[in-house]
Amino acid sequence: MSETDAHYGGGLVSGARLLELVHDVATELCIRGDGDEGLFAGYSEVAFLAPVHAGDFLEARGEITRVGNTSREMSFTIFRYAHPRPDISDSAADLVDPPEPVLRATGTCVVQQQRQRS
Repeated sequence: MSETDAHYGGGLVSGARLLELVHDVATELCIRGDGDEGLFAGYSEVAFLAPVHAGDFLEARGEITRVGNTSREMSFTIFRYAHPRPDISDSAADLVDPPEPVLRATGTCVVQQQRQRS
């Protein structure tokens, strides 16, 4: 997360920014599965597990957990895999091993158009 992602004091990143990452993963899953971006319809669960700050290195992962005729249920996790070490230098960071989950969510994407896969 960059300094421009910080929304609150202390470099805290807004949860809305993390949900934007989830939407990007949902879009990719729909494109990979159906050849169409789809439309994210809603969340059935969102859990913010740890605060995220500017300088944190994140990885967003997702998977399709159920395939319906026109919808896809998905689960998502965002992990922190490194955090900044400004006490050492402006570019220093420590790996988080194992990566720490900072968000878990589930939701549904509606497929706008299904394309035959060749």
